[in-house]
Amino acid sequence: MDPPEEFRCLRAELPVAPLAFPDGPPGWLVTRYEDVRAALADPRLSSRRPHLNSHVRASLITPEEMAALRPSDLLTSDPPEHTRLRRLVNGQFTTRRMNRLAPRIQDIVDRHLDALAAAPRPADLMATVALPVPSLVISELLGVPFADRDRYQRLTAELLSLDRTRDQLLASKAEMKAYLLGLIRIRRAEPADDLLSGLLQTQATDATLTDDEIAALAQLILIAGHETTANVLGLAVLLLLRPPRLWDTVRRRPELVDGVIEETLRYATVLQFGLLRVAREPLTLAGQPIGAGERVVLHLPAANRDPDRFADPDRFDPDRPDAARHLSFGHGPHHCIGDQLARIELRTLLTTMLHRFPDLELTTDPDEVPTHTHRVVHGPARLLVDFTR
Repeated sequence: MDPPEEFRCLRAELPVAPLAFPDGPPGWLVTRYEDVRAALADPRLSSRRPHLNSHVRASLITPEEMAALRPSDLLTSDPPEHTRLRRLVNGQFTTRRMNRLAPRIQDIVDRHLDALAAAPRPADLMATVALPVPSLVISELLGVPFADRDRYQRLTAELLSLDRTRDQLLASKAEMKAYLLGLIRIRRAEPADDLLSGLLQTQATDATLTDDEIAALAQLILIAGHETTANVLGLAVLLLLRPPRLWDTVRRRPELVDGVIEETLRYATVLQFGLLRVAREPLTLAGQPIGAGERVVLHLPAANRDPDRFADPDRFDPDRPDAARHLSFGHGPHHCIGDQLARIELRTLLTTMLHRFPDLELTTDPDEVPTHTHRVVHGPARLLVDFTR
């Protein structure tokens, strides 16, 4: 559950450290909270990435292939393009729409917890609840058939994997794009009350919005909307059930649920390798000169464990008063647009589970719970649980 010890040393002694990249000249690794937060909002650091995950693995595809398979989206664009795309999606993620979804989310949660209660035990919480609930919610919101979940969950896993070959990665990207373009054609002919239809309605009055851009936005929302939420839920349950078993404490004090969510986001940051930026012009970060064109990795897990920002940061504390100051949803122009939806889902899931399964317990040693390997997103691969009623 803890970031490697080396990040603690870097944060204290070399907060902007030279970083060897596998596919080009070295860049920089930023680990202190205040530096990472400032960099996330600095317009001199561009989100246009020259390669995908280039601080983790050598690039497998060319920039031209990347552009053809997936144009810029909210993660990989700068103003004014980012401003235009963000405005389009903002209209689909209003507070009113998120609140209107709450009863439907509760229905989805109840149905999947019924399935958990009836499942042979020990039951895998990830497969039974954590993954299908956010998948169904984002499917309905976006306009993606839930019947296709096996396909898009497989493609999501492939696109987030770090051990794919070049041919495998290209095939997965091409399949995902073709799948989403097919849905766009269906929604154009048969509009519904979903995000894809809303974007197509906007396209009717904004000729600059292309089908490829809609597909890229849909891919980002689809992947972020279920994969990250599923892993945060799994990590939250694991943290509450491991010794000293805070599950019972939170069950007696349900007002702590929001604190559990924020503290899990801080303590067990799921985006485990940080965010990549590229300097548009020379700048200085924490006293370190950064040259134009140099790459900078903003390490969210290290920043979220910074003792200068969070007291006793390596302790999981659902009652932490400032846990919501974490950077797991980003900061500045690229702050996660789906943070409200994720919080509503997690709150509904945890609150209902605490009520229905008061004696929920792990059936394996917490230190032996298998986690994803070679994945961008950190979290349990399986979480076996048991209960008496």
